[in-house]
Amino acid sequence: MLLDLTSLPRAVRGVRWDGLALAVDGPDRPPLRWETAEGRRLLLRQGGRTVLLARQRVTHHGVHYARTGRYASPLPPLRAATARARRAAAGDDEDAWAARWAHHFAAALRASPVGPLHEGDWRLSPGMGPRAVDAYWATLARHDPDRGHLTWFGYGDPAEDQRDVLPLRPLAAPDAARVKAYRRQFREGVLPPVLLWAVSGLNAHVVLDGHDRLAAALAEGGRPHVLRLGRAPAGGPVPPGGPHLLRAYEERAACLERARTAGDPLAPTRIATAGRRLDAELRALSDGFGLTRGWPLPGGAPAWEASARRHAPGWHPDATR
Repeated sequence: MLLDLTSLPRAVRGVRWDGLALAVDGPDRPPLRWETAEGRRLLLRQGGRTVLLARQRVTHHGVHYARTGRYASPLPPLRAATARARRAAAGDDEDAWAARWAHHFAAALRASPVGPLHEGDWRLSPGMGPRAVDAYWATLARHDPDRGHLTWFGYGDPAEDQRDVLPLRPLAAPDAARVKAYRRQFREGVLPPVLLWAVSGLNAHVVLDGHDRLAAALAEGGRPHVLRLGRAPAGGPVPPGGPHLLRAYEERAACLERARTAGDPLAPTRIATAGRRLDAELRALSDGFGLTRGWPLPGGAPAWEASARRHAPGWHPDATR
């Protein structure tokens, strides 16, 4: 697998780092992949293992899911010395720290024999984005069943179903040995980010790597730093509508630059304001990811039902409402 990395475009100098654009040349069919069948059925497969079953509601108000307990992170464990070294190298520069981890995760995903990367354009971005709801972290800390439901719009569903992160295995207890070690890293400010995968079919993120780091941050009453992996939006790293905004900004900036040359004392402030506005507009367009690719499930719906009986006996999701 070949992987080309470039920084995502910034609006103006001095704005926050937006992440990496990943150009992947293969494989066509990754080891960790979503498979689909009729009736809005989804299955997450890792090698020869079924790790998650899901079925969207017919009303498109949410999705039922069942974890099988067979997921394994595609990345090798992170050493405490590595975490401390990366923080020391970046100092207080949060963008530099996130960028170092983004390059680390990208290289590890490229080398992984059980990861999700397939041919196409991807992006790896820091943070949950402006549409994230902070209260969902507290919900996740107390409600994370192996068989459950994610609501997309509410519509009378239980409040605990309002979550935007789905771990692929149960979170360990706060006093588990690895969690306790990560809790210490959290208190030191060196805890590495949690790696999430934006999945359009769930309208949520699954945890690719960092289940114990996530548990540690929540146990400390905090929030984890995250990096989100997903397919780039159609059209590449610059979102649809972006070129129009850039052209408008260039015209506005040229006009303001002429005003500054002519001695307008307010021109520098207006140039800075225009740059911040462009940054906000581009972020609003590009916060999302492209659609997650799915492959046909061999055997279709009968195969999905057989897998559900085998891996989640007694699970009967009500997908009719």
